[in-house]
Order: sequence, then C-alpha cells, then structure tokens
Amino acid sequence: MQPGYIDGIRCEGGLPLVLTFTDDIDSLMDICDGFLFTGGPDINPELYGEPVRPGCGALCEPRDRFELPLMERCLEADKPLLGICRGMQLLNTVLGGTLYQDLPTEQPSPAEHKMEAPYDRVVHDVNILENTPLHKLLGVSSIGVNSSHHQAVNRLATDLQVMARATDGIVESVWMPSRPMVWATQWHPERLYHQDDASRRIFAALIAASGNCISPK
Repeated sequence: MQPGYIDGIRCEGGLPLVLTFTDDIDSLMDICDGFLFTGGPDINPELYGEPVRPGCGALCEPRDRFELPLMERCLEADKPLLGICRGMQLLNTVLGGTLYQDLPTEQPSPAEHKMEAPYDRVVHDVNILENTPLHKLLGVSSIGVNSSHHQAVNRLATDLQVMARATDGIVESVWMPSRPMVWATQWHPERLYHQDDASRRIFAALIAASGNCISPK
C-alpha cells in the first residue's frame, strides 16, 4: 500500500484502514464508512469477457476475487467510493464495461500515459466536462495531471458517465449518477495531494461523503 493513499485520507480528516483479503465483506461494510480502491496490477480480462492478449500485464487473481465482490457490495449499500487507476478500471469492469489491455498498442497516442519517475508532476492535461460533480468541485474546465497506466476504459459501462478526458480522448474520470458518491480517476491524486489543491479536494470529497470524520493531528 503506497503511503500517499493513506496520507491523502488522513490529511483530509479521515481515518484510513488498510484492508486484507477476506471473505467477510459484511464486517467491512459495518466497519467502513467509505471505500478507496487503489491502483495496482491489471485486472483479469476474463472478468470483462475477453481473453488475455499480448500486452496485458501481471495479474493478481486473489486481489480480483476480493475486490470485485467488495465493490459490488459497496454499490449495493450506497457506500461512498473513490477508484484510482486500477480502481477506476475495476469500477468499469464491475458495471459491465471493458478495458484497453495495452494502450500503446491498441490506442497509440502522443499523450504521456505511462510516465517515468518522479510521479508527483504533471505530464498531460485533462478536460473536465461541465455539469459533472468534478467540474462543480474544482470549478475549472481543465487541470494538469500525472499519469501511470497502460490500461484504460474502452467501452464505458452504461451506468457510468464521463467526468474528464485526456486531450487524446482517453477517459480519465467517471461517476455513477445513480449513487450518492461513486467517482473514479485514471490519474493518481495520492501522488499530487501534498502540492495540488485539486487532488486534496478529491480526497476531501470522499471523506465528506463518508461522514464520521476525525480531525487530522
């Protein structure tokens, strides 16, 4: 677990709990007011009905088996949910969408989607759609973001709507209008929050929706 996820939640007034793989999802629903699904390895393409193709990266099936039903329960329970990178891809998968398994080969682009370190810097812009929660939160039509992914949303799930796109058209943020707060970003606010107001606001939105906040020390 990268410390930025933990620190981003804590600095905005939340109490972060790092979850381990378990079948006892009912207990997690009782303990947690909101959920952050983080970045990580690729999602098994079989979960969205495709064979694994060349370019797909390493898989972690135990994590898939844990996170997929956990996210389904979050949605059923109307728990606030923020997905980051893999978390956004998982959200699209759970709701019936598909992914590009390898952007460089399937959707070549001059945009830098797979950056090199350091990761706390801007490498491309995203355009934020008007009349979306992200536009309302930030009050701007574009922001600069970091980017560290080789997969992305291909066919968008019907229950999701786009909040932001990269200049090459790749979906960079989504939301689920039928839920109180189900948001996701393809970029990594946990690597920018310490210097970027937009990233802090995204974490703050999750904490505000989750309620039962504590004050940061």
